[in-house]
Amino acid sequence: MSPPTLSALIESRRVILCVGCGGVGKTTVAAAIGLAAARRGKRVLTLTIDPAKRLANSLGFDSMTTEEQAVGQEILEHVGVPAPGSLTVMMLDTKRTFDELVRKFASSPEVRDRILNNRLYQYVSTNLAGTQDYMAMEKLLAMKDDERFDLVVLDTPPTRNALDFLEAPERLVQALDSPAIRWFIQAFDSSRKMSLNLVAQSVAVVLRGVGKLTGGGFLEQMAELITDLNDLFGGFRERAMRVAGAFRAAEVAYVMVTSPAPLAIQEIAYFARRLAEHGMRSDAFVVNRVHVPPDGNPTETEIRDAITRHGLMLGADAPARVARAVSDELSLAERDTSHLASLVAVRQQLAQTASPLVGVRALPSDVHDVGTLAGIASVLCPP
Repeated sequence: MSPPTLSALIESRRVILCVGCGGVGKTTVAAAIGLAAARRGKRVLTLTIDPAKRLANSLGFDSMTTEEQAVGQEILEHVGVPAPGSLTVMMLDTKRTFDELVRKFASSPEVRDRILNNRLYQYVSTNLAGTQDYMAMEKLLAMKDDERFDLVVLDTPPTRNALDFLEAPERLVQALDSPAIRWFIQAFDSSRKMSLNLVAQSVAVVLRGVGKLTGGGFLEQMAELITDLNDLFGGFRERAMRVAGAFRAAEVAYVMVTSPAPLAIQEIAYFARRLAEHGMRSDAFVVNRVHVPPDGNPTETEIRDAITRHGLMLGADAPARVARAVSDELSLAERDTSHLASLVAVRQQLAQTASPLVGVRALPSDVHDVGTLAGIASVLCPP
């Protein structure tokens, strides 16, 4: 029986989302999937959130930026990428994506400029609940329709809540359509100045106090921003719902990325269950940094004999150190196997045993070069 791979997803899907909590190597897996697809002659765009500098270096960049960066042809040729295969990487710019939405849905140039120049907008466009998650989806949707690319791979934002990404459009719409927002809109007259006559006297006192604490013009700026956002809300809400629907399409694949750590497995299992509740499936599971048991478990005497036989000049304590290292690796492998049993059980409960479960062996160090990244790509999708 052939080992499980992600090859079928690369060949059949337009979009692949790598989902998982922070610290499990999700960004590296996304980059490796992109490289694997490029090896198959596909033109690939990989969108990342906050890639480590070492990963950028491995692709030939000093750092990843919010502009499209094509991996050099000499690097791709070195790891067996044929023409017309290509790999382009790009880091998500949450604010720029939000700015593009404002430009698209504002009712007039005046409203557009007023929002973009509002000081509070500078904060809201990057820190409003769900903004980064939603803008990642928005950017992906825009790039999905770009004919320059055959496949788009997204490294989703790490989340404290496994549902943040899936429910980002709904949550962002709720934030913009909350009772507090509607109350503020009603509290301002057509001149866009605070109309305290429309607000209860006790509330007026509170608002005046806030104004003193925050400085002149704060409430006016808040009112102006809220009112303008409400102005473009209709188009924005329709767009958000369309984005949510797009990520339930058959051309989109969800790859669950985890490590053998119990908490990481619990989160990805929870996310897989909730995907199923939404009528969606986890198309593949990738377990990163898995310890694999050594081929044997030699004694110190056998190790000493092998050192002598090969003429190695090692210290007297070398046999003991090697034996201890082998024993430690066996223990780690047993631990990982035990932890992964719960993930296997989740796949069975969800009747998703057909979704491949691919393990990526733990490396002695992080990815620093394209050769190592290509090795991970070969595990995920053999050439």
